[in-house]
Amino acid sequence: METAVAVEGLTVDRGKRTVLHDISFSVPRGTVVGLLGPSGSGKTTLLRCIVGVQLVRAGRVTVLGRPAGTAELRRTVGYLTQAPSVYADLTVRENARYFAALYGLGAAEADRAVADVGLADAAGQLVSTLSGGQHSRASLACALLGGPELLVLDEPTVGQDPLLREELWGRFHDLARGGTTLIVSSHVMDEARRCDRLLFIRDGRLVADDTPARLRAETGTDDLEQAFLHIARGMEGVAA
Repeated sequence: METAVAVEGLTVDRGKRTVLHDISFSVPRGTVVGLLGPSGSGKTTLLRCIVGVQLVRAGRVTVLGRPAGTAELRRTVGYLTQAPSVYADLTVRENARYFAALYGLGAAEADRAVADVGLADAAGQLVSTLSGGQHSRASLACALLGGPELLVLDEPTVGQDPLLREELWGRFHDLARGGTTLIVSSHVMDEARRCDRLLFIRDGRLVADDTPARLRAETGTDDLEQAFLHIARGMEGVAA
């Protein structure tokens, strides 16, 4: 399969501390890849490298055939940050239509994106009045505009109720079937079963890169959280 993202020997420092250690992997186009690990493991830093907004000490990140962060990628990469990325003093609809206009799109495309994330009934609300989960979905609607070839989503389902989480994951897989590549971070292991491939990261190191089925088979458990713990404990044994 054609590669959407290639990471080679990526090392990142923050101050005097190394937060990513010589990470390498590739992501095929049209797949949903889960980036999982505990809080503070380096997931957000890795996503920032893929988007091209993070200084790196060593290594290379290639996105859709170009170096991460190049100007040509701005219209083809959608990025949902953990922090809200929409204007609090505008309504959900106004935010979507504003970002749509930046892509040369009209109101219909903006309204469709709002409906796709389950916010049609709240389209007229000021973002400042939304719940945390709704706020995140408003940001997601804007990230979906323009039909990006790569979607990088940092904890997109945090604060969402179970039914909406199910609907969002359905939307993610619909996008993948249409050719979009998605990298979705989470610290909730229940999300892992919804992904085509998994990247497990711990203490800034990539400890697993495989499909859910193969990870279950290799660790001898049907529980992906137990699989991750098995791998993590094995790494501790190697380090010792």
